[in-house]
Order: sequence, then C-alpha cells, then structure tokens
Amino acid sequence: MTDTTPVEPRTPREPRAHRFRSARRVPAALTALAVLGAAGLFLYDLAAVRAGRPGMAWRRELARQLDRQTPADLGVLLGAGALAVAGAVLLLLALAPGLRGLLPMRTPQAGAGTGLRAGLGRKDAAQVLRDRAMEVSGVRSVRVRVGRSRIGVRATSHFRELDDVRADLDAVLAVGVEELGLAHRPHAQVKVRR
Repeated sequence: MTDTTPVEPRTPREPRAHRFRSARRVPAALTALAVLGAAGLFLYDLAAVRAGRPGMAWRRELARQLDRQTPADLGVLLGAGALAVAGAVLLLLALAPGLRGLLPMRTPQAGAGTGLRAGLGRKDAAQVLRDRAMEVSGVRSVRVRVGRSRIGVRATSHFRELDDVRADLDAVLAVGVEELGLAHRPHAQVKVRR
C-alpha cells in the first residue's frame, strides 16, 4: 500500500543571524606595539651582551631579585596573581562580542548569499516602540527599554481602564516588534499604572 498524500515542499530556512562583533583595532594595535617594544628591548639587551658589553641595569637587578626570591614568596605570588587576572581579563575581552547595542535584523532570502547584514540600535528600537505606544488611547507617558530577549514597557494611563490600555499596548507592541524585523523577537513585558 502506497501513501499518496502530497508532500509540501520545504521552505528554505532563514540563515541564522549572529550578534555583531566589534573590530577592536585600537586595543589590538596597542597590545601589538607593547609586545613589539618589549621584544625589541630584550633583543637589544641580548645583542649587547653577546657583543661583550654589560647587560642593562634593569636586567641585572631583575636577575639579582630572581636569585633572592623564591616562587613561594608573597611578592612573587601577588605579581603572578595580578598577571593571571590581567590575562583572564584580556582573554574575556577578546572573546566577548563588542557591539551589544546593535540588535541583528532578519535578512531576506534574496540577500542571504551576499553577506549583507543589518542591525538596529537598541535606543532606536525603543524610540520606535515608544512612539507606537504613545498612539494608544489613554496613555499619558511611556518608558521603553529594549534588551536582547526582553522589552520592558512602563506606561502611565490617565482615563481608561488599565486592563483595556494593557491589552491595546500588547497588540500595538506585537505589531511594532514584528515590523522592526529583528532576527530574534524579544518578549514584551508591559506594566501599566495610573
């Protein structure tokens, strides 16, 4: 027995929109310059010692200190801890995405292969949604905060029932969020007070 039910063609899935990352050119350039300077200083000192001249004073003092200090001394442990914390902070900054104020937008299927990406600033999205919410009858003032997964709306009503205003705000914000075209639709949390 054969199943003859028609199979609906699959629609191509939208490409996954990732968060924007900052280039961090200035910190990378400063770190590269610092490493280059330290390497150049060590290379100069090594070449001077190989040429028969005495090493730099700071290197001789460092060698004397390392001769007297042991890894169990408090100063050595504090210095090592400070360097470990600085390394962890630099690693965290290198891995964390930078541009958190930009929300990725959906890309149309036609532009999927072009590599074009669009983003909307959180403050801009909040302003658009605030303007939409102010159009609701009975709303006196609105504060909107847009996050990655949540939109916080605080509205003040002055002449309508709070439940009616909240229902209208939910409907208007649902349409507004859809029209923003965000890749990940945040959930709106509406609070209305008199």
